[in-house]
Amino acid sequence: MNNKPTLDVKDIPKPGQWFTLSLQHLFSMFGATILVPYLVGLSPALALISSGLGTLAFLLITKGRVPAYLGSSFAYIIPIKVLNETGGPGAAMVGTFIAGLVYGIVALVISKSGHRWVMNILPPIVVGPVIIVIGLALSSTAVGMAMNNPAGKYSMLHFSVGLVTLAATIVFSIYAKKMLSIIPILAGIIVGYIYALIVGVVDFTPVLKANWFEMPEFVIPFVSYKVKLTWDIVALIVPVAVVTLSEHIGHQLVLSKVVGRDYIKNPGLHRSILGDGTATIISALIGGPPKTTYGENIGVLAITRVYSVYVIAGAAVIAIIFGFIGKVTALIQTIPTPVMGGVSILLFGIIASSGLRMLVDSKVDFGDKRNLVISSVILVLGIGGAIVKLPFNIQIQGMALAAIIGVLLNLILPGRQAADENMFEAEDANKQTA
Repeated sequence: MNNKPTLDVKDIPKPGQWFTLSLQHLFSMFGATILVPYLVGLSPALALISSGLGTLAFLLITKGRVPAYLGSSFAYIIPIKVLNETGGPGAAMVGTFIAGLVYGIVALVISKSGHRWVMNILPPIVVGPVIIVIGLALSSTAVGMAMNNPAGKYSMLHFSVGLVTLAATIVFSIYAKKMLSIIPILAGIIVGYIYALIVGVVDFTPVLKANWFEMPEFVIPFVSYKVKLTWDIVALIVPVAVVTLSEHIGHQLVLSKVVGRDYIKNPGLHRSILGDGTATIISALIGGPPKTTYGENIGVLAITRVYSVYVIAGAAVIAIIFGFIGKVTALIQTIPTPVMGGVSILLFGIIASSGLRMLVDSKVDFGDKRNLVISSVILVLGIGGAIVKLPFNIQIQGMALAAIIGVLLNLILPGRQAADENMFEAEDANKQTA
């Protein structure tokens, strides 16, 4: 891989160049970052502000060595949506805080004992099917958003908006070149929005009425809601947080290849995980969704070969500013549901497909009955929405239950040692190519 930098990690760009390069990163994360709060009932403005603040915190914790942008995590959509609906924004924010806390605890343990124990617990045969579940469990939501009107009934007019958005996003994903190929979600949303304007399903008046500067309604613990920790929150969030650790490690390995540095070793996986967890905790304290490093922004790094953390920090600052511009927030809120549904059809499918890709890249042998059993159980329990009800009103359901059962099966079933050895050999080979 040609990773000779145009701007290296510590290089400071010229002012005009700085703004343009930072804006590219903002565009690459924008569509996905605002889609998550749109789906779970949180504020898009707070999603932008928390992503900016979280990214700045990540850069500080990783000593300015890791050029990664943190946006809204799709892995938490279902648990956050459930918590938001059953316990209100307070429960969702407590859950988000717990997710960040799990990352902090894991980072502390890794700093003392290394990271391979995490990979032992979360090999590809567990994580791959769980990622597939994350995508497919949301498929009915995406289709419903794309084809229904605001009353929840089928509408061919609204479905046409969803299909046009989907088609545009696919075209940008396949045929677009250079920077445009990195922002197919945002580009698809723009095309779908224009079509929705043409067919008359957009109400533009909120944008006209909105102020240029507008203070978002921050969701602050002990001020906006009473903090109450329940076992239901823990049972919903912790398994997902554990699984997303594997996603974080994967991003760091890919980023190491792109930039030409070993980020697992320096500044260390524990620092990047702590940075991710801190960003999520910041989100919880102001009303934003959980955070994760973004593959879209890693793609920008790969194409532009601009690795400067100052460019990433610039994107974070612009995101924070956007969160306080009332007309931007109002414009986001006028995006019709079918537009987001059309994008989601592809996006959630890509999430599921990335789970398949993990299994393929890791050369998981499905001729091995052990692997077949683990993946089959995870897929059916997760997509089927299985629920285990325990004493004290504790419920473990869907993806969380599938992840727990998958981890247990991997630890209990015979043949784990051989599978672990193959996995670590593959990981070492990946590092040598970085």
